[in-house]
Amino acid sequence: MGIKVLIVEDEAKIASLMESYLQAEGYDCLTAMDGKTALQLYAQHKPEIVILDWMLPQLNGLDTCRQLRQTGSPGIIMVTAKSEEADKIVGLEMGADDYLTKPFSLRELSARIRSLLRRMNHTGNDGAGAVLRRGDLTIDESSLQVFIGDQELHLTPTEFRLLHLLASKPGRVYSRMQLLRHAFEEEFIVDERTVDSHISKLRKKMEKVGRTADYIQTVYGFGYRFGAEHEN
Repeated sequence: MGIKVLIVEDEAKIASLMESYLQAEGYDCLTAMDGKTALQLYAQHKPEIVILDWMLPQLNGLDTCRQLRQTGSPGIIMVTAKSEEADKIVGLEMGADDYLTKPFSLRELSARIRSLLRRMNHTGNDGAGAVLRRGDLTIDESSLQVFIGDQELHLTPTEFRLLHLLASKPGRVYSRMQLLRHAFEEEFIVDERTVDSHISKLRKKMEKVGRTADYIQTVYGFGYRFGAEHEN
C-alpha cells in the first residue's frame, strides 16, 4: 500500500488534476471538497499527508488545520491564493508544515510532498533509532515521539526536527537560516522569520504540560539554542 494523501480542495478541476498526477506518482489519494468531509476522511483513513486549501466551504482551511492537529500528526501542506507573509505565518501558526501559493506546478507539489515525507521519516542524524534525553525531556528517534516526564508532546514533523536539532547539541546557537535549512531543506527555504512561528508553537506545547520555555532559549538578533543546563 502506498502513502495516503488527502487532497482538500473545493475546485473540482484542480482537485482532479492533483489526484491524477499524484496517483501516477504512486500515492493513494483521497479527496474532500470541504473541511468537514476532510476531517471525517482523516479519522477513517489516517493519511500521512494532507494538502489543504485555505478557502473551503463549511469549515475553512485554517480551522480544519487546527482540528487536524488536535487529532493527529499528518504532514500538512497549506495551499492558498494568499501570498502575503502575514497570511503564511497564520497558516504555519495553525500547524501547517509547508505552504504553496497558487498558481503552482504539479511537479512542485510532488517535490514538496517528498520533502515533507523525508522530514517526517528521519531526523537527518546518524544515530537513527537512538533515544535522546535532556533533563526530563525524552526524544525517541525511532518512533518520532517526544515526552516531558511521562506526558507526550504531539509535535508536527517540522517541530520535531527543530527540537531534535536543538537538543542534540545543548548550548550551541543556531541561526534562523540554519534551522530552516534543517527543517525545510535548502531548496524550499522561506522567510527566516517562519522559524519563529514554529518555535512559538513548540514552546506553547511544552508549557501545556507544565514546562516553561527555558529549554529553548532565544539568542536575540541571531537565533535559538537549547539550554546547556539541560544537557544531562
